[in-house]
Amino acid sequence: MAQEASHTSVLLKEVVDWLSPVPGGRYLDATLGMGGHSMGLLERTSGKIEIVGLDRDHQALEQARKRLASYGGKVRFEHLPFSRFEDALDEAGWDEADGVVADLGVSSMQLDQSARGFSFLSDGPLDMRMDPDAGLEPASRLVNRASAERLKQILREYGEEPMCGRIARAIVNARAEAPIETTARLAGIVERAYPAKWRRTARTHPATRTFQALRIAVNDELGELSEFLARIPSRLKPGGRVAIISFHSLEDRMVKRAFRDMARDCVCPPRTPVCVCGAKRMLTVLTKKPITPSPEEQTANSRARSAKLRVAERFTDAPEKERS
Repeated sequence: MAQEASHTSVLLKEVVDWLSPVPGGRYLDATLGMGGHSMGLLERTSGKIEIVGLDRDHQALEQARKRLASYGGKVRFEHLPFSRFEDALDEAGWDEADGVVADLGVSSMQLDQSARGFSFLSDGPLDMRMDPDAGLEPASRLVNRASAERLKQILREYGEEPMCGRIARAIVNARAEAPIETTARLAGIVERAYPAKWRRTARTHPATRTFQALRIAVNDELGELSEFLARIPSRLKPGGRVAIISFHSLEDRMVKRAFRDMARDCVCPPRTPVCVCGAKRMLTVLTKKPITPSPEEQTANSRARSAKLRVAERFTDAPEKERS
C-alpha cells in the first residue's frame, strides 16, 4: 500500500456533508486514527470548531497530533477507547456534542506494520492488540490456550467463517507440535485447513476471516461498539448527528439495529399487549440504506470497498430549521 493510503479517510466527503459542521460547534471524533475526518471537519469550517479526538492506539494519536498541529488548541487528544467517550467529553467540559463520527476500521498504519501482527500479508508476532499497554492479551495467547470449541465459536461468531470447525482443529493440532507465535505460521495453518477446491476458487486469502475474528476477540471490538451505541445519543444535542462507518456485517448489523431501536418509542416484542419497556425515541435515522464508497474511491483505496456509512440525528419534539 502506498504511503498516501495511510492518510486516506474512507467516505470523507460524505461524513463531512452529513455532519454539516457549523462554526462554533463541538464535534467528537470517537476513533481519531490519523485524523482525516477531523481534518475534513476543520477545513470545512476554516478551523472554527472544537474537536475531541479519541484513540486507543498511541501511534495513531501521535500521527494525528502532527497532522492537526496547525489547528492548535482546537483539537483535544485523548488516549481512550471509544466506549469511554463520556470520560473525554466530561474532561473537556462538554455536556453534549453537535456531531459525532466513528470510523470502526483498522487503520492502514496498523495493517502495514508487521510488528503489530494484524495482517497475514507479512510475517510478524501474532499480537493484534490496538493498545498493548491496556492489559489485553495478544492473539498468540488466545490461539495457544483456548479450547477447540472456544476457537470454533470465535471464528463462527466474529468471522462468520464456514470452515470454523476445521480451522479450530487444525490450530489445536499445530500448537501441540509447537506454539503458534507468528502471523505467517497461523496463516499457513488456516490455508492448509481449507479444502483444496475452496483455496483455488476463493476471492480472498483463506485466513482473512480468521484474522478478523481473532482481532475482534482480542480487542473486544463488538463490546466496545455496543457500549458506544447505547450511550452516544444522550450526549448529542437535539438535531446533532452521529455518523458511523463499519467494515464488516457484524458491525453494520449492530449499528443498523441500534439506530432502528432508538428511532422507536417502544421496543417491546410485537405481541406484548401493553408497552413495558419504557423506551423513549432518541434518534431519527437519516440513511435508510448504508452509504458506500463511490467506484472511484474504491479504485483509489481498495480498503474502502467494504465500508458502509450510517447516519442518525438526535430526535427532538420541537420543530427545527431543516438541516442539509
